[in-house]
Amino acid sequence: MKFLFIENKERYLNENYIFSPIPKITDRMTCSHCGRSFIVGDFKVIVEYNRLLHTSDELIVCPNAPKCDGTILDWVLTKQL
Repeated sequence: MKFLFIENKERYLNENYIFSPIPKITDRMTCSHCGRSFIVGDFKVIVEYNRLLHTSDELIVCPNAPKCDGTILDWVLTKQL
């Protein structure tokens, strides 16, 4: 697992979040995998490489990664700020 440094997290989230509505980076979410509550702007991005297809994918993941394997699929809105 390789982490990708994201300089502008708000822009990255707006360009890569696959659901609607896109949360604000100040919103509070809870990860259903680890149960941790966090500010959306604390998310991490990992790069996964597929050796068979020779492709790579960027995944938005829980700030608790690598201890937690939760992705945006597992996030539940706790509070909007």
